[in-house]
Amino acid sequence: MENASKALIIAGAILLAILIISLGILIYNQASSVVNNNAMSQVELQNFNQQFTQYEGDAVRGSTVRALYQAVLANNVGQDSTDRQVEITGVCAMGETDTQLPTDLNDQIETGSSYDVTCQYGEDGGATGLVQIIDIQLAN
Repeated sequence: MENASKALIIAGAILLAILIISLGILIYNQASSVVNNNAMSQVELQNFNQQFTQYEGDAVRGSTVRALYQAVLANNVGQDSTDRQVEITGVCAMGETDTQLPTDLNDQIETGSSYDVTCQYGEDGGATGLVQIIDIQLAN
């Protein structure tokens, strides 16, 4: 009888230890999800990139490139984080934080011309998977 009661006490202690460990893991997982909540979800990432990738391609008309330029400017003005700002390189290069159209945009982007538009994605830090650079080149 004495051995049976000791066995029950040991089994209870083991169950209590498992319960405490499980509770610790649960609290850790909840805390880590709050910390990781600052990162973009996959849907948010796709929505962010979609506003720029819709203009990507070969032989894109100049009027479409101007619309892309406007979309980039609107994005850069509305973003507090530099990770989510987009830079344009190539024919109509602009700095990362530019928020105004240059005065000679009509000379840089001609509506009758065709352009090759390529998006480059971030690979490090908070910018992983986000469109970071859009290269615009005059189509051959």
